[in-house]
Amino acid sequence: KGITNNLIVKTMHAAMAEIPLEMEYLPEDIRVRNHLSEYNFALKNMHFPESEENCIIARNRFVFDEFFFFLLSMQLSKENTQKLKNEFTFAEDSFVEDLMNHLPYELTSAQKRAVAQIRSDLREACIMQRLVQGDVGSGKTILAFLAMIMTAENGYQSALMVPTEVLARQHYESLCTLLKENNLTEYNPRLLTGSTKAKERREIYASLEDGSCKMVIGTHALIQEKVQYKNLALVITDEQHRFGVRQRTALAEKGEPPNVLVMSATPIPRTLAIILYGDLSISVIDELPAKRLPIKNCVVDTSYRPKAYRFITRQVELGRQAYVICPMVEESEGLEAENVTDYTQLLKKELPGITVEMLHGQMKAAQKNEIMERFASGEIQVLVSTTVVEVGVNVPNATVMMVENAERFGLAQLHQLRGRVGRGEHQ
Repeated sequence: KGITNNLIVKTMHAAMAEIPLEMEYLPEDIRVRNHLSEYNFALKNMHFPESEENCIIARNRFVFDEFFFFLLSMQLSKENTQKLKNEFTFAEDSFVEDLMNHLPYELTSAQKRAVAQIRSDLREACIMQRLVQGDVGSGKTILAFLAMIMTAENGYQSALMVPTEVLARQHYESLCTLLKENNLTEYNPRLLTGSTKAKERREIYASLEDGSCKMVIGTHALIQEKVQYKNLALVITDEQHRFGVRQRTALAEKGEPPNVLVMSATPIPRTLAIILYGDLSISVIDELPAKRLPIKNCVVDTSYRPKAYRFITRQVELGRQAYVICPMVEESEGLEAENVTDYTQLLKKELPGITVEMLHGQMKAAQKNEIMERFASGEIQVLVSTTVVEVGVNVPNATVMMVENAERFGLAQLHQLRGRVGRGEHQ
């Protein structure tokens, strides 16, 4: 209070007089390549611009510097953290190629590239810390399985941590099928979730501790205090943004620091990925498997509803299934948005002869799982849900998703949601 503009200008002049303006820390080639002004010009014109244009030029230089130093420090910290020694030795093996040749489909070249990167990481002197990023349905799960099999083949344990029980069970079943098809029967894969019964849980704990179980798939249950591993060499977390760094660390502290593989389907611009996962190397899977058709998207207003209902009915008649997503569980004062409870009743009237059920986060876990299983098995044809389905449900038969009040969802959310359809070969 009491400080005048005049005084501030004077003080700024005085401060500027003290600064060595000839100091320049950016190498010239970086400056020229990015069309940046020199430091002395930028500093003068940031505080006392001769024109608006000069002020913008000055600001660009300082904005660049801020990001530049930020990324530089990320890079430094990355170089310091990656020095964690890899205590596990992975043999050079042709076994993975054989396995890949036996798959019922050909991997895309992007998947093969990622497999090669993972294999070479695992043989490095320092532990692997890799993020595999690829659109929904680009085939990240098979990479996780291949990495787990490589680990087991070398005599070590691996853990795959996913956000929901339904997804854990789906992954577990797919993994068992893959192992059976390739006669890999000695790894004893187990499924560990919140609803695993106490007796079975004790058996799983014992088999992880004595090393007879080489692969475990589960939810957060994998990082509880009671779980001890004999030689956990690989930790895979799926849908990364659902697990906090602390949870990743908790899993990583179960023994020697394990190799870490992180999977994400949310498309993150590369620079942002460096900021969020500065400690990770990044593999991008940028191709879809051969049989997949690109998802068609359209934005419509509410007058389109009757047409949309007819479209959903037609798809169900063809034997497909549909999701309808609403932002709220039930009606709320003052909020103009569709809710799951009323919408389900409405659709039951609008779509006679079609099984419509609802799903939301306030239901008990057992009830949620039961609804999801019935949807996965095709018994429920239209599922009205909140965003609880956004992560981890694989229903290849679902081909339509209708999102109500789309403006209430974030971009990453819409992307995740969209990934629930188009997982089979139908458009």
